Amino acid sequence: MSPASLKLLIAGVAVALILAISATWKVQDWRYGEKLAEQAGLHQSDLEEISSAATAQAQVERSKRLALEQQLSASEQTHYKELSNAQRDQDRLRDRLATADVRLSVLLAEDPVSCSAVSPTPSAGGVVHGRARAQLDPAHAQRIIAITEAGDRGLIALRACQAYVEAVNQR
Repeated sequence: MSPASLKLLIAGVAVALILAISATWKVQDWRYGEKLAEQAGLHQSDLEEISSAATAQAQVERSKRLALEQQLSASEQTHYKELSNAQRDQDRLRDRLATADVRLSVLLAEDPVSCSAVSPTPSAGGVVHGRARAQLDPAHAQRIIAITEAGDRGLIALRACQAYVEAVNQR
């Protein structure tokens, strides 16, 4: 074999080897490209599932929040109605006390010597049987009504707070 034919043979083998490596590289590129495309599709479908699940969860939370807001709004309306009714009743009582239409009285302590709770004779001002009573001065009665009004408002506010906490804890 001559050196020229040997060089030609080596060059041919080198070209064939380069072509084989190139073809193999191309085939591998196609196969991996297909696998990457398949994985990208699977990844996209997983992302869509996660997104739809998150959207559904957000909708559930939104509907729960809306229901809680409606419940709290109804509770607030009830609280406002109770408060305005109590205010109206207190104003009416205060007006009746001011016009002397109604008088406040207190029970007097029983006489420790007497065992009878019934008075022996009715007084000229009325025929009420029972323990002795003393009428309060209208100014004192007004102050007592103001104190009870503040207490009523406090109780109504407490009930409203308890209803709010109960509604929030049920969530």
